[in-house]
Amino acid sequence: MVDGVFAGTKAHYRAALLAARRMLTDTVRAAETQALCDHLAEFVAADDTVCAYMPVGTEPGSAAMVDRLRDLGARVLLPVTRSGPDGEPLALLWGAYVPGTLVTARFGLLEPAQPWLDASAVAQADVVLVPALAVDRHGVRLGRGGGYYDRSLPMCRPDTRLVAVVRDAEVVDELPHEPHDVRVTHALTPSRGLITLADAM
Repeated sequence: MVDGVFAGTKAHYRAALLAARRMLTDTVRAAETQALCDHLAEFVAADDTVCAYMPVGTEPGSAAMVDRLRDLGARVLLPVTRSGPDGEPLALLWGAYVPGTLVTARFGLLEPAQPWLDASAVAQADVVLVPALAVDRHGVRLGRGGGYYDRSLPMCRPDTRLVAVVRDAEVVDELPHEPHDVRVTHALTPSRGLITLADAM
């Protein structure tokens, strides 16, 4: 657990969580990825639209999760990051996931090739899988600070499941938050599967 180790700045939490992720062995990563894949069938149905993402670096999961969504019959959309003329992040664009057609983009991400859907496509999603460093029991998500998802998630339907994908120890009691932070409704962890977050619904 990360709670109680630091006094409360987001920077402190990010540094601690990223350091813990770097300590994981490949064996642990592989086991956690398989467990996350196994849990997807518990809440993703055929014909659902799922906004997912390709994990990079030490993020939990792997491309196998995205392929598993397709195997379940879901329509899978992946994010495309773009910034405005002033360098500020814009709401995410989206593209259909077609295996073998992804291109390398900013931040080392793999993104769908054009044509893209506009930012409002996230409103079609039944489930949005959201990258996170941690999430608390009230739905506060700690990301990397880019702001792309905070601009995109408000466009989701009220009944969309917003699912932060984290490791078991990254579900904590409380995280620092700001007024613009968009709360998620669930967390997905390797051991516990889909967790409904109190006060986030």
